[in-house]
Amino acid sequence: MKKRRQFFKTALGAGIATMVPATIFANPLEKQSPPTNLKPRALKKGDTIGLIAPGYAIKPEVLVEAKATLEKMGFKPFHTDRIHGNHGYFSNTDRERVADLNEMFANKKVDGILCARGGYGCTRIMHLIDYELIGKNPKALIGFSDITALLNGIHQETGLITFHGPVGSTLNDPYSIEQLQNVVMKSEDLPPIINNVKISDLEEYSKPEYDRYCIHPGIVTGKLVGGSLTLVNALIGTPHEIDFTDAIVFLEDIEEAPYRVDRMLTQLMQGKTFNKAAGIALGVFKGCDSVPNPKSFTLREVILDRIKPLGIPAVYGMTFGHIENNFTLPIGINAKLDTGKMTLQLLEKAVR
Repeated sequence: MKKRRQFFKTALGAGIATMVPATIFANPLEKQSPPTNLKPRALKKGDTIGLIAPGYAIKPEVLVEAKATLEKMGFKPFHTDRIHGNHGYFSNTDRERVADLNEMFANKKVDGILCARGGYGCTRIMHLIDYELIGKNPKALIGFSDITALLNGIHQETGLITFHGPVGSTLNDPYSIEQLQNVVMKSEDLPPIINNVKISDLEEYSKPEYDRYCIHPGIVTGKLVGGSLTLVNALIGTPHEIDFTDAIVFLEDIEEAPYRVDRMLTQLMQGKTFNKAAGIALGVFKGCDSVPNPKSFTLREVILDRIKPLGIPAVYGMTFGHIENNFTLPIGINAKLDTGKMTLQLLEKAVR
């Protein structure tokens, strides 16, 4: 009788297991083998660029300016009516924002996708993205700030090379435009070495968060990953947590007090892979240096205290972030960081 009860118990358990989707039992943080890098087609003049707002809403006049800039670059801007929405602080509902992203990849007439602006909201739609669709329709996706979540998540899921570069609302200076064109429009030759912008605005660059300095010397190679420090931290504990092993990690942020930068860097350091990075390239942490206060550390003191003991080649003050001049960094592409020269060199083409 005991054996009979055990039989029914085992059979019942097996029957229930076949009725429940396997994904419920799967570990959502279990890492799968990363897909092979998938390079988007190089953009060219005459191409159609889809504009989306996957986070905050964009002001109508800013959208008009972004479209005018794209037209001057030789592109044809396109967007759906979803970009005009307002849903609280978002441009639209989660479902509508992700529908815009998915449809831009599916639309055969759209050649590349530029996020019109950043702003919170991208982490809310990560689980709704049609990654299979994107893998079958590879296109250049460009943006930064909160877009960090999309760039890294889509690369992890599909292998697609994505681009940490200007958004529509910040694509308005010659340096940013030239950097973007070098990386996403030229498939024949490797882009030139990415150098810091030559300082012309002495007043702006006199602020301490614009300092340029070597944290730990060295020349290293590795795959580029990273973006906004806040968003990189927000991915911790999710299926899209970044593996920093042997990578060149680039980070930037805006208007975070030194103690908050300290907290986020500390969280990364206490994770499993940040101390295994090949190199660390920090951009400009605009507005992150506190008003002089004897009870506070400066931004520089925080960064040196946290990063220097790692012994990983690292620099601070490279030309990317929430600043007028902005590198375009392709996530997933192998690069070389030279801390002495403060340069990044792409070791392979990012587009085909």
